[in-house]
Amino acid sequence: MWGRTGCDFDKTGNGTCQTGNCGTSVNCTSAGSLPVTIAEFTLGDNIDYYDVSLVDGFNLPIVIKPGGGKGNCSTAGCDGDLRQNCSSDLSFKKNGKVVGCRSACDVFNTDEYCCRGTYEDPVACLPTNYSKSFKLVCPAASSYAYDARVAAGFRNNTICTYHDERLVCSVTSKGFKAFSHIWRSLMVALPLASILQILF
Repeated sequence: MWGRTGCDFDKTGNGTCQTGNCGTSVNCTSAGSLPVTIAEFTLGDNIDYYDVSLVDGFNLPIVIKPGGGKGNCSTAGCDGDLRQNCSSDLSFKKNGKVVGCRSACDVFNTDEYCCRGTYEDPVACLPTNYSKSFKLVCPAASSYAYDARVAAGFRNNTICTYHDERLVCSVTSKGFKAFSHIWRSLMVALPLASILQILF
């Protein structure tokens, strides 16, 4: 699940967005273009796993907070703005303005940054200076493919069971308050049997 920002649609629903663009209409027709902050969910029978990933870059802050849950129902995500301190080689600009922060994998496309090939292992794929800079701003989000939050330990750390089956995703940074409407443009791929309420 991701959000689009800087969207401009006409009355017929045709248009594009600066980040997270997924076609030329309000309803997505393709995957979101990078960089995007991604909210990830694995929903099961009363036991759910969730995290916010910066592996594909950052375009807006996302925070996930379970409602009325039991167990380790910690808040996951990023309420900081990585665009403000994004290194020049990762900056994603539109009209001269930084609107997103790309991942090192997206920019350099090397096995080391993308955790593939000989680096496709949690022991070999280690945090880089780029992912560390993401982690400093967003400690509760995964910053690279084998971040501890998405490794085996993650599933034990953020297991949450809850009765009202509600997860709240919010845009929290002051600089993004005006973007609350973008949640209408979220792309969701969840089992029909799962109940997910997005509250604004």
